[in-house]
Amino acid sequence: MTSLTVFYTTLFYFATLVLIGGVAYRIYEYSRTPAPLKIPTTPAPTSNAGVVVRMAREVVLFESLFKSNKWIWIFGWLFHVGLAVVLLRHVRYFQEPAWFWVEFIQPFGKYASFIMVAGLAGLWARRFLVDRVRYISTPSDHLMLALLVAIGLSGMMMTFVSHTDIVALKAFMLGLMTFDFQPMPADGVLMVHLGLVALLMIIFPISKLLHAPGIFFSPTRNQADNPREQRHLAPWAAALERNKS
Repeated sequence: MTSLTVFYTTLFYFATLVLIGGVAYRIYEYSRTPAPLKIPTTPAPTSNAGVVVRMAREVVLFESLFKSNKWIWIFGWLFHVGLAVVLLRHVRYFQEPAWFWVEFIQPFGKYASFIMVAGLAGLWARRFLVDRVRYISTPSDHLMLALLVAIGLSGMMMTFVSHTDIVALKAFMLGLMTFDFQPMPADGVLMVHLGLVALLMIIFPISKLLHAPGIFFSPTRNQADNPREQRHLAPWAAALERNKS
């Protein structure tokens, strides 16, 4: 293998281990965080089925954000929808042959990158143009947005400006999965794009992007509004009661 192939192979194995291990550990921490009070944001559902429906609306439609700020909702929803379609389009690099629906969304995925970057641009502009948001914005907020924009723009450049060898790239990615290592294409834009993606994977578990799994552990969203019908007892409190008895 060439030194380029060795470097990117090692980089992606390391980034994958950090991403999976880091997110798993943070989810474990979330699951162990005490929630001693019944604090769902009202109006809230009174049953577990209602909580599931509410959580689905929150994840898919960003319901609470829509109610609080329509402009942020527009840019945030555009970014997340564009990102989802782009990620689904990339599934083809890990399959041979690719599933039917993966082939079907390829044309849409190309242009979803514009939606993704447009949403990011709106969210980033908000951190400069809105006084109260600019005041609380930290360098990490700007760097994270810059990283996501750079990933989107470098991907768009490979699609619309400087085409890379997609066949060789797919062989390289499939080789990573099967440990049948193939040469990494020596394309400058591709190397930048993959390097930025690996960087995002590495810092994801320690970044604010962890709101992705974190929302499922938010007591204001995952609790039913039934304090009179059912006493809320945190696991640690239940253990104390068992020990007393």
